[in-house]
Amino acid sequence: MPLALFHVNAFATKPFEGNPAAVCPIDGWLDDARLRAVAAENNLSETAFLVRWDRHYELRWFTPRCEVKLCGHATLASAFVVLKILEPGRDSIRFETRYSGVLTVSRDGDLFAMDFPALAPWMCAAPPAALTEGLGKAPSTVLQIEDNYFAVYESQEDVKRISPDFRLLEKFHPAGVAITAPGENCDFVSRYFAPSYGVPEDPVTGSTHCSLAPYWAQRLGKTRLHARQVSARGGELWCEVRGERVVLQGRAVLTLRGELLI
Repeated sequence: MPLALFHVNAFATKPFEGNPAAVCPIDGWLDDARLRAVAAENNLSETAFLVRWDRHYELRWFTPRCEVKLCGHATLASAFVVLKILEPGRDSIRFETRYSGVLTVSRDGDLFAMDFPALAPWMCAAPPAALTEGLGKAPSTVLQIEDNYFAVYESQEDVKRISPDFRLLEKFHPAGVAITAPGENCDFVSRYFAPSYGVPEDPVTGSTHCSLAPYWAQRLGKTRLHARQVSARGGELWCEVRGERVVLQGRAVLTLRGELLI
């Protein structure tokens, strides 16, 4: 059975940067085991599956190991495929998701603007000892949400120099670890590790900015923020906090299209 397949680099302007996601438009939902197998075959941090219903699409995201509740870069990649390739006459698209409600993506010049829930983090009362051990350097502050820790450092250089022990970080399940600090040529920087999901380091992570943007907005006293994820590939986002929502903007580029034969 052939599946249409697109590889899109999200939060990027050219190949070899940003976060690559696979996007598979399908006519109807396959069983979860088959979706996981396709994601594992793609072997990217996320594979997005789209099923069209009337004027909107149902959207689900899978890592090579499991389904996730929210994914920013694969949503951006999915919007790129719909608005640039499948339905180029449209200016916006509504995605219905199973765990994160309705997500709307609109064109904004050469950017795509994603309307996501704001997931403000709270202070972690008792950070696990393995967190500092796994990161190799004690953060100044540790925050958390339900399924992520956020380790705050003093400088961008601190974030770039972290060399994690993924075997230790993999014990935080189901949880990822973001590290962040004030930026040098932007408002803040970050990196994100999720080895328990099969993603040792995610190149650019839209979903963590649903938490990072509210934190930095409060800390810096501004609602519009420029962010960079300083992984090896790197990526750039523009964030706006709007009460209980966060608008995340970025660019994307198509790098591959074809069929996956399963």
